[in-house]
Amino acid sequence: MGTAVGGGRSVPRYVQIADEIIQQIRAGVLKPGDMVPSESELVERYGVSGGTIRKAMVEVRASGLVDTRHGKGSMVKDRPPVRLRSSDRFRASHRRAGKAAYLAESAQSGATAKVSVLYIGPMEAPEEIADRLGVPAGTQVLARRRLYFRNGVPVETASSYLPWDVVKDIPQLFAENPGPGGIYARLEDDGHTFAEFVETLQARPASKAEASELALSPGAPVVHLVRDALTEAGRVVEVCDTLMAADQFVFEYHIPAAD
Repeated sequence: MGTAVGGGRSVPRYVQIADEIIQQIRAGVLKPGDMVPSESELVERYGVSGGTIRKAMVEVRASGLVDTRHGKGSMVKDRPPVRLRSSDRFRASHRRAGKAAYLAESAQSGATAKVSVLYIGPMEAPEEIADRLGVPAGTQVLARRRLYFRNGVPVETASSYLPWDVVKDIPQLFAENPGPGGIYARLEDDGHTFAEFVETLQARPASKAEASELALSPGAPVVHLVRDALTEAGRVVEVCDTLMAADQFVFEYHIPAAD
């Protein structure tokens, strides 16, 4: 039977079981590397059917706290979150120190960062990207797609789209390593001084392909973030389309209270 909550409703038994397993993981009762008890063990422990346990494990997997492999069961992940300081990681001082944003935030968290470049080259701008860049859909842009690792674990994919007329005379932007400070530093070197970065975030389940690329369980939560980089001249010179494993990131924003 479910447990009554406000309004006379009850919480389904599978949800109660899932919540208990999740709390055991968060409290350290089940530690990173531990196997979650098998379906038969959970059936015996909770006195419910296998179907109820399977529904509970769907909820546990959706939490992003376990890694499930067919025929092997579910293991508690060792994936401590990175804290993103959004009002800090794009500071010009980081670029002057030769640190791109991801490397700067990883260094702050004490993590070892690695970037794998998947593609660099021309492509036709998708409609949403073109709208953000202020160009017609299908206009040629430079695309830079990367896969980011933290302590050897893939945690984020990012695709940058830059206007062709801006980048065509900046050869470093066509290289795997654009140099100290990353692509923003090279854009500033070319006279594009940044005024602000505008980010839009949406949480959702990962698709099958996304889960595979980020080594997540099917349906695990991800954060889809799209960022516009605006210059003092009012132009968007980069749109970055990013997908992050939700269990790897905590977002921290500093919002001024004064006008």
